[in-house]
Amino acid sequence: MTATDFVIVNALGQLDNPNTPAALAAAAQLNPAGGELSVDARAIAEAHASGLTAVNITLGYTMGDLPPYEHTLDEIAVWDGILDAHPDDLLKVRTAADIRRAHHERRIGVIYGFQNAVAVGEDPALVDSRVAGFAAAGVRVVQLTYNQANHLGDGSMATANRGLTPFGRRVVDALNDHRLMVDLSHSGENTCLDAARHSRQPVSVNHTGCRALADLPRNKTDEELRLVAERGGFVGIYFMPFLDPGGHATAADVVDHIVHAVDVCGEDHVGIGTDGGTTAVDDLGTYRAALAEHVAARRAAGVGAAGERADTYPFVVDLRGVDQFRDLARLLEKRGFRSERIEKILGRNFLDYADRVWSA
Repeated sequence: MTATDFVIVNALGQLDNPNTPAALAAAAQLNPAGGELSVDARAIAEAHASGLTAVNITLGYTMGDLPPYEHTLDEIAVWDGILDAHPDDLLKVRTAADIRRAHHERRIGVIYGFQNAVAVGEDPALVDSRVAGFAAAGVRVVQLTYNQANHLGDGSMATANRGLTPFGRRVVDALNDHRLMVDLSHSGENTCLDAARHSRQPVSVNHTGCRALADLPRNKTDEELRLVAERGGFVGIYFMPFLDPGGHATAADVVDHIVHAVDVCGEDHVGIGTDGGTTAVDDLGTYRAALAEHVAARRAAGVGAAGERADTYPFVVDLRGVDQFRDLARLLEKRGFRSERIEKILGRNFLDYADRVWSA
């Protein structure tokens, strides 16, 4: 089997064309609008060409001044419209069986996910109904925090490093009750450890790196990685600058972090969550100018992460575009990974994790 015969699941990624005028304009903003204008024919065609089976996309409130609950409902509606407009190419994922169906039918499974859970509100009495509503709308992944602190716990850049709050525990309970994935990407260390211990279901860190290799807050310690795996969870390694302390990560760094994560977690609990798409940026010079503005806005708003700089791309330059999964498979093979282990890394481990969490 070749890499594109495998089920390939990007545990956190994008499904857009970053080269459209709307996407380039959004790249310079702190609060870009929904992605409907850049989910175009090229983005879909190149997702197919890459061999991608399914991707967890980010929708709803993440940061900024928009009303979290209302904005999240609006973006769910936007993505429902995108999927309705492309029924032959895109499939809304509610179960692990839908990922298998997408693979069989050569469609792209779209997993609805949050990168901040504040849309549940602050009223404990509303938590269950809000989570139930999101689940009914097709949301399947809920990340508890972004980089900053919220009322559930601390993000990776919150210096207090609090653990999970009582409200956060209530939210985790509701996510467990409705069988949604509890994603601990971006969380502070104590929040991650507390949530992994408190959750009745296995938890995930869908896009991260290993702090043992690059000591930056967005990466997870071995203790965090090990606990997530021991409880049946999933760890996705991203293709991000945080894989290198200097901010200029390469494909070799991605492989190094995957190898380390497998050593810590075991080969059944590690995958990929690239935090990027399958359509590459065509004009890196123009993109770099927009990126500098975006990084500055994030820093001013207090939502940036250590390691973000105007000269660091939010992707790995030599591991992007339609060949990224095939290239990764070849690099892993050179590191001695057999075909079965590569298949697990590219998607089967996420699929097995989805079976454990989403199944009734």
